[in-house]
Amino acid sequence: MKNKHNDGLNRRDFLSKASLAFGSIMIVPRHVLGGKRPDGSSYLAPSDVLNVGFIGTGKQGRGLSNSFLSTGQVRISAISEVYQAKANLFLDRVKENYAKNPSWGAYSPIPVYQDYRELLASKNVDAVVIATPDHWHAAMAVRAAEAGKDIYCEKPLSLTVKEGRAMVNAARKHKRVFQTGSMQRSWPEFRQAVELIRNGYIGEVKSIKVNVGPPPEAYYLPAQAIPEGLDFEKWLGPNEAVAFNAELAPPISQDVFPNWRKYKEFGGGGMTDWGAHMFDIVQWALDMDQSGPVKVSAPNGKDQPYLTYTYANGIIMTHQPWEWNSGVEFVGTEGTLRSARKKLETSKPELKDRVIGPNEKHVYKSENHYVDFIQAIRNRTMPICDVEVGHRTASVCNMGNIAYAVNKSLEWNPKTEKFNDAEANALLGRKLNKTWGIKI
Repeated sequence: MKNKHNDGLNRRDFLSKASLAFGSIMIVPRHVLGGKRPDGSSYLAPSDVLNVGFIGTGKQGRGLSNSFLSTGQVRISAISEVYQAKANLFLDRVKENYAKNPSWGAYSPIPVYQDYRELLASKNVDAVVIATPDHWHAAMAVRAAEAGKDIYCEKPLSLTVKEGRAMVNAARKHKRVFQTGSMQRSWPEFRQAVELIRNGYIGEVKSIKVNVGPPPEAYYLPAQAIPEGLDFEKWLGPNEAVAFNAELAPPISQDVFPNWRKYKEFGGGGMTDWGAHMFDIVQWALDMDQSGPVKVSAPNGKDQPYLTYTYANGIIMTHQPWEWNSGVEFVGTEGTLRSARKKLETSKPELKDRVIGPNEKHVYKSENHYVDFIQAIRNRTMPICDVEVGHRTASVCNMGNIAYAVNKSLEWNPKTEKFNDAEANALLGRKLNKTWGIKI
């Protein structure tokens, strides 16, 4: 199972190639040594901590705050939140974590902004973590790039394909480091699965099954009183107005992930919520991070019972239930591989712990998604889940949702990012209001 040539990428080789791909700003990385940004503020030197602003401080944001602070390399210098109770809970949790971890240093008061644009205007913010509902991701990320901030944005990257492409374009134009929050790429079981597949240990991949949740539904919940301290107009942001319901933004007494993700106005259902994780592993394993499938077909109730994707090389991928919830099964000519969180199973048991040799194919290795982002900022290189990667995975999810919506078989051009169908193409973007929206 050896390759004739050494296709492995060590860290130095990868950074070199990523730097060249990332633009001229990478070739002469003066920012690593300090210096001035165009707005006159200072770049970080490698020995400095990174000043990070958090946009969105709900359940996911609170978890990310601990993940970033635990690196010992960041300071939370500002937050933006439209729900005051959640901002207060976030600050309390950060204070508690500082008290439990003296090595982090002393806690400093953190300014709170209700309008995230004020946070972006702060020279005391080097990078932002966007942990808002999906309908806000693109508008915030594009403006963050324009403000000269590096960006960590939660998955799924975007609500629509056009918004995802706008995020990529803004990051490239303004030469920003952009990490998508698909942290499974920094987990060993998924890296092992990907390297086994890329090195042909199950032969030629023929079919793939992805078990994630359903597509979204239209928002229908009854109106409830808007709680005190929530600016619901800012929560809606670029969206059309709808009635408030606590399922969208539950009170802090309920420590749950909100259900806005179930509704197409705000999220993509299980197809994007978990699909952004599991379809991402497929894209990675098939070396499709710059592309994607060329066809997606809705189930027809006959010979095609499941949503089916087809790649240009003939590999078939279905969205269907099987024994592992939120898992992926790869079927090859010489065996089967199953992958999920903390689980890896192969039809040849010895492959599970197989050490991939130095002369075999290797993928970018990250052991901590947050440290990887920080190091990419310091080195001005691409992180493991760059914005283009996140966009392509989100596009796979969104393509599936569109096929479900129009109930058709659709051809897809990964280069032009368009279907062969006008009805489907109309769903590649959405209307954004003038106050909070961006051009897509």
